[in-house]
Amino acid sequence: MNEIKTKKLRQADIATMAGVSISTVSRVLANEPGISESVRAHILKVAAENGYSARTTSASLRGTLALIASDGVTGGLSVFYEGIVEGLRAGALDAGLPFEVRLIREHRVTPDVVHEYMQAARAGGLFLVGIDPSAELRNWFEDAEIPTVLVNGTDPRLKIDGASPSNFFGAYEATTRLLNAGHRKILHLTGSHRNTIRERVRGFKAAIAEVDGAEGHLVSMTFKGSATHEAHELTAGVLAAKAGFTAAFCMNDFIAVGVLEAVTEAGLRVPEDFAIVGFDDLPCALMTNPPLSTMRVDRVALGREAVGLMVARFKDRTAPARQICHAVIPIAGGTVPNS
Repeated sequence: MNEIKTKKLRQADIATMAGVSISTVSRVLANEPGISESVRAHILKVAAENGYSARTTSASLRGTLALIASDGVTGGLSVFYEGIVEGLRAGALDAGLPFEVRLIREHRVTPDVVHEYMQAARAGGLFLVGIDPSAELRNWFEDAEIPTVLVNGTDPRLKIDGASPSNFFGAYEATTRLLNAGHRKILHLTGSHRNTIRERVRGFKAAIAEVDGAEGHLVSMTFKGSATHEAHELTAGVLAAKAGFTAAFCMNDFIAVGVLEAVTEAGLRVPEDFAIVGFDDLPCALMTNPPLSTMRVDRVALGREAVGLMVARFKDRTAPARQICHAVIPIAGGTVPNS
């Protein structure tokens, strides 16, 4: 017990000492019904004797906290997350849910750290924005019965609610635009550990596979510096190899800008000699010459949908998880003929 006291006490520690499950401890500390008075008294006694304050976890709490991966926000994708937060704030206001937002480095998203953030915000529900939870975090969510919604994220096991763009279908449509324009050797510049990006890769491959003679090539990115600069360098290398590629579908619009710069510097005409489709419909898509052809993600709508999922989860914590996907809309530009 002395060893446990050397660090901040967690609900899991109380569960071990009391001989009950973490979810039972969580329900008692949240003052939820359905627990016998003897078990409730026992858990509160163990918690009090070991210096754990049930007051800070009282949660009849219906407050919510959004944790956003600062790895992306502090880079070029900040504008993407701004739209999501706008939707979350508006949806929470409409639903009467207290709402706070915090940035966090993705490697710090552990049960202990998340618990501390939620305690400080007096939050009973959690939005993970641009973060795919680890197995450890998933297990904690399940054991502690914490209402959680992935925003711009998907759970491959569909154990956690989520709201996301239709990444597979969006990528399929983006690639099809290039195929319909007559291109048969198409690049896809991509690279990420995230499930959402893997779905875009699947969509790209599926579209290529449906057209006889079409060839797709994945160009893997590291994102160690500027995505635009890296895309420029990688595309310049592909063009210098004269492998015959005449089009590119890009993971996002920042990458598409880099591709466009490299293609233009190589003396190729866009879209006559080389066509490009981006993704996300970020403000930079209108700043290029010609403007980018891209795919629009309604980021504000994603935030609002996530709040709806959270409200439903507060009402029924045992209901099957749901994944809501929003269609991704083609946006005309000048980097694909007639598109």
